[in-house]
Amino acid sequence: MTDLETPVAPARAGPWPRRAAPALLGYAAVRALGLTALALWSAARDKSAHQLLTARWDSLWYTRVAEFGYGYEVRLPNGDVHSNLAFFPLLPWLERAVSAVTPLSYADAGLLISTLASLAAAWGIFAVADHVYGRRAGVCAVLLWAVLPVGIVQSMAYSESLFTALAAWSLYAILTGRWLTAGLLASFAGLTRPVGVAVVAAVWAAAIASYVRDSSVVRDVSARDSSVRERGVPAPDSAPLWRRALGMLFAPLGAAGYVLWVGQHTGQGPLGYLDVQAGWGNGFDGGYAFARFVADKFTSFPSALAGLGLIVGVALVIWLYVICVRQGQPLPLLVYAGIVTALALCASSYFGSKPRLLLPAFPLLLPPALALSRLRTSRSAWVLGSVAVVSAVYGAFWLNGSGPP
Repeated sequence: MTDLETPVAPARAGPWPRRAAPALLGYAAVRALGLTALALWSAARDKSAHQLLTARWDSLWYTRVAEFGYGYEVRLPNGDVHSNLAFFPLLPWLERAVSAVTPLSYADAGLLISTLASLAAAWGIFAVADHVYGRRAGVCAVLLWAVLPVGIVQSMAYSESLFTALAAWSLYAILTGRWLTAGLLASFAGLTRPVGVAVVAAVWAAAIASYVRDSSVVRDVSARDSSVRERGVPAPDSAPLWRRALGMLFAPLGAAGYVLWVGQHTGQGPLGYLDVQAGWGNGFDGGYAFARFVADKFTSFPSALAGLGLIVGVALVIWLYVICVRQGQPLPLLVYAGIVTALALCASSYFGSKPRLLLPAFPLLLPPALALSRLRTSRSAWVLGSVAVVSAVYGAFWLNGSGPP
């Protein structure tokens, strides 16, 4: 079965709040459990849970951009330069706007934005999964996203929740033929994180595929009698071609605009942003650096267990993507999840952050969500509740560690 023939669930009532309420309430409960565990763990270690959520690691870089703008950098003893130009501008812009109209600090504004964005992301994930597989699968997909081991990041003043919200709703707009909305949301996603290119690619792939499909349908109908369509030939996309073209035009504007601005700002041309990322040790090497990192774990017995765990984790991610393909997920979801996964696994970035970088790849959760939705409610609730407790404890432990998530 090809992507163009992907069976999609029949049209539903839409992603209205009442329909999504079970998913959103369950999501809020999981996040509340995670924050409670973090507060208790942090108090036991004489640390501030509020500071861990708002004023450490990447969140500090975002608030500095919001307060002082771009141009701040840190020079390390080894010669590397960490510039705040590596951080895309939408989150700090929103922090500045919220702080300007409320008494909140930039850091607390970031926490508020992340909280609201995480709910919007959960709603968007529900909308996508509900559209493709039905309401029960939508609820399970949201809860699975909430109970991920790195789910605590969804409650931090980071950009993952904001990006996932924009990506999910852009994908939903694609699936429902709202091309202008899809392109605009993709543009905003491109202003949020470098992986915004995955949303852009999803818009482009879906638009081109719809054009190819429509051309094929028109040829089929013109070559045969009018009864063919009644026998199952799909109708062409109802959106005019100019809407799809504008969606494709809007989609890359955010990412391209910021990258070109960085190149002009640094005086290093269109590829200047790559030099900024290189200063952080980030780049795309096809996974070579990550493979070496995993291989080094097998030099001693205790670390070999961690290396084995990493291999199992990567294999699980790839296996989930293969299932997504075999189940015939819509083309934009496959393109988006594939690029997010490839960039996360094949980048030479800080290896401890790779689970966090995979957080926006929510289409990978649709196969297990579909499986859970076929269980009795009591059994699926027991599974998700147990995993939520483990996730809450792990998140509290992880965030109280020395390194960034």
